[in-house]
Amino acid sequence: MEYYTDLFSPMTYEAFSKSDRTITGFRKRQLNIAKNIHPGDRLICYMTKLSRWVGVLEVVSDCYIDEKTRIFVEGEDPFVVRFKVKPIVWIDKECSIPIREDIVWNSLSFTSGLPQNNPHWTGKFRSSLTKLSDADGKLLESLLLSQQSNSPTIYPVNEEDYAKYLRQKVQGIEKTVMVSVPLEEEEHKELVEEVVRDSIRIQALLGRIGEKMGFRVWIPHSDRSRVEKEWQPGENVLIEKLPLNYDEATIRTIEQIDVIWLKKRSIARAFEVEHTTSVYSGILRMADLLALQPNMDIKLHIVAPETRKEKVFSEIKRPVFSLLEKGPLAEVCTFISYESLEELAKQPHLAFLKDDVIAEYEEEVE
Repeated sequence: MEYYTDLFSPMTYEAFSKSDRTITGFRKRQLNIAKNIHPGDRLICYMTKLSRWVGVLEVVSDCYIDEKTRIFVEGEDPFVVRFKVKPIVWIDKECSIPIREDIVWNSLSFTSGLPQNNPHWTGKFRSSLTKLSDADGKLLESLLLSQQSNSPTIYPVNEEDYAKYLRQKVQGIEKTVMVSVPLEEEEHKELVEEVVRDSIRIQALLGRIGEKMGFRVWIPHSDRSRVEKEWQPGENVLIEKLPLNYDEATIRTIEQIDVIWLKKRSIARAFEVEHTTSVYSGILRMADLLALQPNMDIKLHIVAPETRKEKVFSEIKRPVFSLLEKGPLAEVCTFISYESLEELAKQPHLAFLKDDVIAEYEEEVE
């Protein structure tokens, strides 16, 4: 028996709670991982946003694909890689166990010894089906079973905040999509200046990773002098002019993107490193690009500190970005944390890896 994570957003937690709880699903990109999971294995369920453990599911089938039935959301359901499961534990959100509860935090192998404001433990929660150690799995299963008793510990939930996590639905051109309306946040000048300095370092790191993987790299001319203080690219790596055949408006938009990896005359990946606490400008540029060229097939990424992830997700789900002709921006643009990027940069054989390895470090919008 092996233990794996199964991540739920508040929305999918509510949907699963109201179902017969016999089927759980994952995105198609997780199919290869899912094939390693077999009957008898257990899924330890974690609710994002609240950062709480909510249940244990026993796997009772091998994985299969079902693109016809919906289990979590109305309209097109992205969770098409399925398992039949049997709930061992499934508890109300008020009884769900916060990961920062001392008995959990001080015992799990990936949090023990870390300050609770340290973001490095979150690598376990980039996506579902991350394997847990036997010790971690057994601990969490035991704690959750105890919460299913007649006298569980209650961990109050702010219902007003929780309601904000249950996304609103709007009718798009072809399907219903989920949106959010973020609250405004005040920006502080000294914080913004610090973030800008850090973002230059991350631009340079993206350039260095791209170079090692064999890509040519684009950096906006306005950033180059500062980026080159952090990274000295090899000959012909940093390109002077984009070799693209688009209209002037599209070219001007692309030229402002923070980092682009190119193979020959094609863009492979585009990265926006968020410079401000509003995490809005880069997302807007990505949306502008898709509005100008809805048929463009580019892998898009927003790169920001782990502490800004929820803000990034919230902004990407704005209605204006959810009703694009190509489809919701959330379906084609992923999040990569600074911490995950630094982890990728430490890969010892980076020069021999394909850029598909980024799938292990990116996170999709819930």
